[in-house]
Amino acid sequence: MKKQAKSKLHNRLKRVEGQVRGLQKMVDEEKYCIDIITQSSAIRSALSVVEDLMLENHLSEHVIHQMKHGEEKKAVAEIIKVFKKSKKK
Repeated sequence: MKKQAKSKLHNRLKRVEGQVRGLQKMVDEEKYCIDIITQSSAIRSALSVVEDLMLENHLSEHVIHQMKHGEEKKAVAEIIKVFKKSKKK
């Protein structure tokens, strides 16, 4: 994984971690339901960015390597699998 991508992912995951802690606190304190749902939605969005960064890294490193080394079927199968999972959200 490229150093810059790893740094971005680490920072994003730390942010998500803080958001989840905040969400737990909101539930413990019985905050307004809509506020909890709003925070939950923000966490989902932040995790979506993590997925996007990981996919970008995978495409730019692993898929290129697979294509150059005769593993086209494996590369295509992995991407299709991820794409299908993302559609089920």
